[in-house]
Amino acid sequence: MNTHLTRRALLGSTALSAVGLALAACGPSGGNSSASGSSGPAVTVITHDSFSVPDDLIAAFQKDTGYTLQITPSGNSGELVNKLVLTKDAPLGDAVFGVDNSFASRVLTEKVIDTTAAVDLPQGADQYVVDNTPALAPIDFGEVCVNVDTAWFTEHGQTPPAAFEDLTKPEYKNLFVAINPSTSSTGLAFLLATVGHFGADGFVQYWKDLAANGAKIDAGWSDAYQTDFSGGGEGGAYPIVVSYASSPAATLTADGSASTTAALLTTSTRQVEYAGVLAGAANPEGARAFITWMLSAAVQTSIPENMYMYPVNPEATLSETMRKFGAVSDKPIVVPADQIAANREAWLAVWSEAVGA
Repeated sequence: MNTHLTRRALLGSTALSAVGLALAACGPSGGNSSASGSSGPAVTVITHDSFSVPDDLIAAFQKDTGYTLQITPSGNSGELVNKLVLTKDAPLGDAVFGVDNSFASRVLTEKVIDTTAAVDLPQGADQYVVDNTPALAPIDFGEVCVNVDTAWFTEHGQTPPAAFEDLTKPEYKNLFVAINPSTSSTGLAFLLATVGHFGADGFVQYWKDLAANGAKIDAGWSDAYQTDFSGGGEGGAYPIVVSYASSPAATLTADGSASTTAALLTTSTRQVEYAGVLAGAANPEGARAFITWMLSAAVQTSIPENMYMYPVNPEATLSETMRKFGAVSDKPIVVPADQIAANREAWLAVWSEAVGA
C-alpha cells in the first residue's frame, strides 16, 4: 500500500484484535519464507509487502501440490513493478502477486508476464481483466476513498464532509490528510479518483484548492492513517484521511456494534490486485498452481481478514464485520488502465507542481 507500513499495520491494531481479525500475524512476512509441510520443488512468488495468507492454507497448498511456496516481499506495488521490469531478462521468481491496476498495463507492455499461462477465472472476475489478457489474473480488489472520524465530528458538533468538493470548503480547513501519489500506491489510487471525478483538465485545480485549504500530504498510508488521522492508531489531529472503504471495519466500538469512522463511498475508486506467471519462470506450472490456489474459495475467503481486500471469487464469504462496516461503492470511479499507463507520469508531475511537493 505504501513505502512504509502496509495493510498489515491496520490488521494488527487493537480494534481489529477486538473483532477477531488478528489472523494476519499468521501470514509470512519479511524476506523469503514458507510454511512447513513440503520439501518439493519451490514456487517463488514475488509479492508486495502486504501479502498474507494463513499458514494452514499455505501448508495445505504445499501438501496438495507437492510444491514448496517461497514468498519474497518486494515493496509496494510500484516498487514491485519496477523490480520486475528491471529483472525481466533474469526473473526473480516464478509468479508475481500484488501488481495493481495503476501499473497493470506496464507489466504487460514490458512483457514481464507470460501471457500464454492463463488460469480459469471465477465467474465475474473477467470484468477486471486488463488489455484482454486474462493471464494477468485479478485476485482481489479494494476501494480507496476518503474516511472520516465520525466520533470527532460528533464531539465537535460539526457535520462531516460528504463529497470531494466539501474538502475545499472553509469549514474543513486544516482537517484533511492526503497521501503522496509518488511514494504510495494508495495515494496514487486517490489521485486517479480525482482525475476520474474532475477530469484530466480539472483535477489539478482541485489539488491546488486542497493545498490552499491546509491539506497535509503524507508519504504513505501508515503516516496518514496510523499517525495523523484522529480515528487511527495514534489519535492524530486530522479527522479526515485517505484510506480504504474497508477501514471502518477496523475501528469498532468496544462492543462491536458500531464503527467510530465512516468511508465516503462517493469518493471511492477501485484498486484491483493481480497475479501472473513471470515470463521465463523456472517453474511455470508451479506458478499457475499458485494462482489457481489464490483464486480458490478458501484463500479468497481469507483475503478480507488477512489483506483487507475483497475477493473476486463469488464463492468466498465475508465476515459479518466486513459486510456491516466495510461496504463498497455501487459505482466506484474508474480510470481505464490504458489511460493510466499513457498519463500516469504526466499526472504525477502536474500534481507535484500543484501542491508544491
